[in-house]
Amino acid sequence: MNDQKVSIIMATFNRAHFIIETLLSIKNQSYLNWECLIIDDGGTDGTAEIIKPFLDSDSRFQYYKRIAKYKKGLPGCRNYGLDLAIGGYIVFFDDDDIVHPENLQTCTNELLSSKIHFCRYLRSVFIGGFKYTFDDRKEYSRFIITVRDIESIVNNTLPFNSCAVVWKKECFENNRFNETLMYAEEWELYTRIIATGKFVGVSIDKNLFYGRKHEKSNTGEFYVNNPVRRKSKIDAVLLISKNLRDNNILTKSLLRYFIQISLSFKEYDLFKRLIDGIKIKGLKKISWQLFYITLPFKLQLHKLKNKWKKKY
Repeated sequence: MNDQKVSIIMATFNRAHFIIETLLSIKNQSYLNWECLIIDDGGTDGTAEIIKPFLDSDSRFQYYKRIAKYKKGLPGCRNYGLDLAIGGYIVFFDDDDIVHPENLQTCTNELLSSKIHFCRYLRSVFIGGFKYTFDDRKEYSRFIITVRDIESIVNNTLPFNSCAVVWKKECFENNRFNETLMYAEEWELYTRIIATGKFVGVSIDKNLFYGRKHEKSNTGEFYVNNPVRRKSKIDAVLLISKNLRDNNILTKSLLRYFIQISLSFKEYDLFKRLIDGIKIKGLKKISWQLFYITLPFKLQLHKLKNKWKKKY
């Protein structure tokens, strides 16, 4: 049995209308040894008063207001939570989602091995009211994740959602969220952690988290072209590509992936900043410039071929 404390870090900002349901799902965890650090980013909707019954009745819930040492935003709040956390395990939950009642128990069981540093699991999304039907399977498949999987993690073939990984605290000893990022901050941090090659994880085929989908979320704002979220995405691309280069694991296919992303961010001159940031020069630079110029035509041709195959 595992009795290690889990530190749940929850940043919140004006989510009084959602947070109670989220806290209830945490309170209903079958695994009992946890603390929930609620970090308020300066909200004005009376969250503190609304969650007071939880704070008064269960000392595992703790409420803090972000202090000036940490930059306003999700990354700053999470870094504050990391510095407060006393648990040997860390997980980040959002303030508007639902947690499977067996989430912590399942993951702590997987983390019993000294060779495993994190447990990734499946996450689904819902719109409107949650149906409270959970994935109750006792048997599920699993596979190991190492730095060799970095390409799948970066290109989202193997998604690493911020709320769908339980980590051993040692993963954060020298790693924190970049507080200048207002979107894709977990993509940048989680990639950076795994790129070190020091940590090995397990991925389990079980849905243990349910994300509420709505337009006011950071992701929702990105997809409606919020300029702050868009700029943060390109900043994350530049940070990740440089980190991969520094660790000698920036493959050609990953560079092609980043260049394809840059087509959607021409207003930020992302392609030039990407190539300059990873210090590509000479003939290689010319070759990638030609690739960038011809890529839209190649993508359009590929789209037409797929359309023709479906038709005939």
